[in-house]
Amino acid sequence: MKKKLKLWDGIMLVMGSMIGSGIFIVSSDMMRNLGSGYWLVVVWVITGIMTVAAAISYGELSAIYPKAGGQYTYISEIFGKMPGFLYGWGLFTVIQTGTIAAVAMAFGKFAAYLIPWLNDSEPIFQNGGFRITWVQILAIVIILLLTYINTRGVKNGKLLQNVFTGSKILALLGLIIFGFMLIKDSQWTANMSFGWAAFQDLGKEVGNNLLPTGWTEIGGMALMGGIAAAMVGSVFSSVAWENVTFMSGEMENPKKNVVRSMVLGTAAVMILYMLVNFVYLNALDRDGIAFADKNRPAVAASEVIFGSVGTVIMAVLVMISTFGCINGLVLAGARVYQTMAKDGLFFKSAIENNRFDVPAKSLWMQGIWASVLALSGQYGDLLDMISFVIVLFYMITVFGVIWLRFKQPNLERPYKTWLYPVTPLIYLLIGAMFCVLLIIYKPQYTWPGFLLILIGVPVYWFINKGKKGTAE
Repeated sequence: MKKKLKLWDGIMLVMGSMIGSGIFIVSSDMMRNLGSGYWLVVVWVITGIMTVAAAISYGELSAIYPKAGGQYTYISEIFGKMPGFLYGWGLFTVIQTGTIAAVAMAFGKFAAYLIPWLNDSEPIFQNGGFRITWVQILAIVIILLLTYINTRGVKNGKLLQNVFTGSKILALLGLIIFGFMLIKDSQWTANMSFGWAAFQDLGKEVGNNLLPTGWTEIGGMALMGGIAAAMVGSVFSSVAWENVTFMSGEMENPKKNVVRSMVLGTAAVMILYMLVNFVYLNALDRDGIAFADKNRPAVAASEVIFGSVGTVIMAVLVMISTFGCINGLVLAGARVYQTMAKDGLFFKSAIENNRFDVPAKSLWMQGIWASVLALSGQYGDLLDMISFVIVLFYMITVFGVIWLRFKQPNLERPYKTWLYPVTPLIYLLIGAMFCVLLIIYKPQYTWPGFLLILIGVPVYWFINKGKKGTAE
């Protein structure tokens, strides 16, 4: 593959893939699970530590295996083809494509702030609970448009990524600055007055809205369960940074630039996320965050900061953010399926590059399946289920760093994990606690995603039926 991506492009890909719609939405659910400004900040700090620790650990593997496929390649090389395939299977069926669909739908829903007709119009088709709306159609148009642009060469995708990521970073910085300058009645002290006490909401669901009816103080294991449930949102907002590893084959000096991209990009995004949450805590009281209209605290905060025009400002910001995020996900994901195809674990046609030196057929397969998920309306349920699975695969990959140190101590390591073994162990410890607490307190977030991955086992055996030495 031609080396067309520089360090700056890698950083923009990391930041652009991470910053989508999550940071503008998830803090509402997090506050309902925690009920305190202190604990909201703590959960974001924990997530930030996890994310950067994983990126630092991945750096060692990216230097050892500086080729396309990233996490799929690492898992396959260290643990065998089946675990690698199960990751790739999950990536194609829901992790990458489901995220593309969800972020595209967020683009459509925020576009409806600017074009109310999108929300007010009748469904194009409806049969029982299934319906097709114009918001879904817009989401699919965006997915297919960005897929097409990326089939015209890496240069186009790179340019879009840099422009839109740069734009949303500047817009977020503007929101942060004005979020402190223009607020007359700060809610910061009130939100922090609860101290280390945590609360669980007693809101009742009415239609699609949760109405505040009071809070009850919680502690002990109930608090731990609340933290785990809150982390589903913060983790979802902080994934996809590993997408840059999928592009290693097209990165200049991948042994150094991939790890630099991951560490610098994740650290910068987590700082931005923390500052945005400070804005929420400054502009809105606890109920204002927890029960923001349609779970959109960013819109509520923007209205307080900028007045009636705030809704439009936030809608434009989220549209820029989600557009760039989708582009990053589309650009990177197809490289994994191409690498799987070369290993005989995906459709053979995904191997081919077109005349622009990009895997066009792999891009279209990804785009079409993401469009199907957007049309089905099931992407949201799927994504709730797979945060657990994403963390499991992160843990497997991070453990691979430790495993390789024992298995192949003399292997050339152009980059070694900073503060090894402390850094990978920090991630493994926090990740394990997150997964165990979810299994205990929120099993609906765990077993369906795990089952989806296990379905990949018979698929793997079917693909390898008749092959010798491949079923590891």
